[in-house]
Amino acid sequence: MPDHHWGLPDPDMHAEFYEGVASKRLAAWVIDTLLIIAITLLMIPLSFFVALFFLPLVGMAVNILYRAITLSRHSATPGMRFMAIEFRTAQGLRMDTATALFHTLGYTLSIAMVFPQIVSIFLMLTGRRGQGLTDHALGTVAINRAADI
Repeated sequence: MPDHHWGLPDPDMHAEFYEGVASKRLAAWVIDTLLIIAITLLMIPLSFFVALFFLPLVGMAVNILYRAITLSRHSATPGMRFMAIEFRTAQGLRMDTATALFHTLGYTLSIAMVFPQIVSIFLMLTGRRGQGLTDHALGTVAINRAADI
């Protein structure tokens, strides 16, 4: 089967790019979730408590904006940057705005339902490149990178 990820490091020849990425993605997810909760909670008093009436929608909007904006700017969320990983497209490029938005929407849909989330986790743990369901659909992959200092 041909490899359509021609711009990415080969997982057999350059395993260091993929080493430990699944556990780093989990840690990054925890960090990002805590930041999203903090931003959502900050929105409550800033909206003069009107946000309380729409809290699930506010939380979802914060989640989508947080992920889409940070992925389009840095090809990584703040949690991913802290864990020294970033997304790359199949061509090896950083995410553009459209890819970041599609990745965020795919992620949002997959966490909204149990089965796609289970499939995504299984794929991350067993695949050669550790790609989740949305990653497979878009051709994106998370790889190790040098930490920001």
